[in-house]
Amino acid sequence: MKIAKNTVVSVAYKLSDAQGNLIEESDEPMVYLHGGYDGTFPKIEEALDGHETGYVTQIQLEPQDAFGEYDPDLVKVEARGRFPEPLEVGMQFEGTPDDGEEDLDALIYTVTDVAEDKVVLDGNHPLAGMALRFALSVQEVREATEDEKEHQHAHGADGIEVLDDDDPKNSTALRVIERAPRCGRVLGYGAPGPVGLYNA
Repeated sequence: MKIAKNTVVSVAYKLSDAQGNLIEESDEPMVYLHGGYDGTFPKIEEALDGHETGYVTQIQLEPQDAFGEYDPDLVKVEARGRFPEPLEVGMQFEGTPDDGEEDLDALIYTVTDVAEDKVVLDGNHPLAGMALRFALSVQEVREATEDEKEHQHAHGADGIEVLDDDDPKNSTALRVIERAPRCGRVLGYGAPGPVGLYNA
């Protein structure tokens, strides 16, 4: 089956910087709904469109096509007393930019420095401002289910998710569920990914 709109694509990837230094390699394929649903970067969709299982390619994304340019205005200093203890570099908190417009989406701020009475936070994605190289390998392509089309995201490689049978809120071990897109991975948008990366 060829990759086209409303197919679910499983793709393994290696992510490197422009100098070839490895940043991340997928332990299991990233699964997304193809066709402009923001499951991955548009340039990656363009590179994979029309291809089949087994297709391998490498592409480079400039910052504007990946996580954006670095914005120094997203760095802010806050009083340490506003944060819980223990507080460490690398911890992340949700917040809004300083201009405080209510309709703005919240950003994930990463603690980049901790002083005695101040904390430095950076609202940029950790890979903002970087050109990124992706080595992509298509593992599987299938037709999306009606639920996936309606929800506009993939529900996993098979359209189902195995749940913890010991969890009392799960009445069955295997069922189709609606969940947030699997777009927190480095290739996509949204929630924290496998190494805590996110897309602002």
